[in-house]
Amino acid sequence: MKERFFRIIGRGEKEVKEAGALERPQKKRSIGLIIDGPNILRKEFGIKLEDIVEALGRIGKLRVAKVVLNQYAPQGLIEAVVNQGLEPIIVAGDTDVRIAIEAMELIYNSDVDVIALATRDADFLPIINEAKRRGKETIVVGVEPGFSVALQNAADYVIKMEGKDEGREFK
Repeated sequence: MKERFFRIIGRGEKEVKEAGALERPQKKRSIGLIIDGPNILRKEFGIKLEDIVEALGRIGKLRVAKVVLNQYAPQGLIEAVVNQGLEPIIVAGDTDVRIAIEAMELIYNSDVDVIALATRDADFLPIINEAKRRGKETIVVGVEPGFSVALQNAADYVIKMEGKDEGREFK
């Protein structure tokens, strides 16, 4: 049996033991995901793309899933993104502007009910706020250390990934 490697916490709720409890029985929510590659997919965190996809799969169905990477991303990471069925977006320079553009496209996409951002960066707080203003539910996916408290408090749901801990895999 696979060990638990993430926690899903909703606003005003205690930790949700069974992530599937968040599903709406009448309709599976359509999720648009943007992953801040340089911020989340670091070796020291040990976060796997399939873990993020699985965590979100318990809440809804991924309709759009993109990973924004910089030009220094190793070829193996780009292949892993493609193999998970996610769309890699390679950016020369800083990735934050491209992430914001992709997120705004999702906010205005009527086929997407939920905006999920995998990042630890508080710079994306305006994206979460705009998504909520436009009637979208929001999820932030992150890992400690440095997971912005402001970002966590603004989102409807928080998924805290548990990374490597001194040679052990997930807790």
